[in-house]
Amino acid sequence: MAGQKTDERDVLLGRRIAEQRKRSKLTQRAVADSFGMSAAQLQKYEKGVNRISAIHLAILSRLTNTPVSDFLDGIPHPDPETERGFSDNGQHAYAIEPWSDLARAFARQFTETFTEQQRRELSAAVEILSQELKG
Repeated sequence: MAGQKTDERDVLLGRRIAEQRKRSKLTQRAVADSFGMSAAQLQKYEKGVNRISAIHLAILSRLTNTPVSDFLDGIPHPDPETERGFSDNGQHAYAIEPWSDLARAFARQFTETFTEQQRRELSAAVEILSQELKG
């Protein structure tokens, strides 16, 4: 996640990562090894110095048997006026849309309820339905 400035949200997420890692009785070394990185890099995530990727958060979720949503719930949404993308214009903040809570709840249930195979099959069915609806 090089080049991205971190903020208070990264610090809060990092604290939650460290707390859940400790609760799960995992060492920084063990988690870092599963990420394929150094313990020093993991420590930067836990302190909010560097921003953690979604992939690493998903791996941590599996290691600690904790839904990804538990790490993210309650973290403030970005200010759409200050968030910038690849242009000088501010990017639309989809996170504040009314659908985000529904999507988060669906993702939590999707992960907790279905097996990996069922998730793949359901995703394929949704993709087919989407293509059919597009015509």
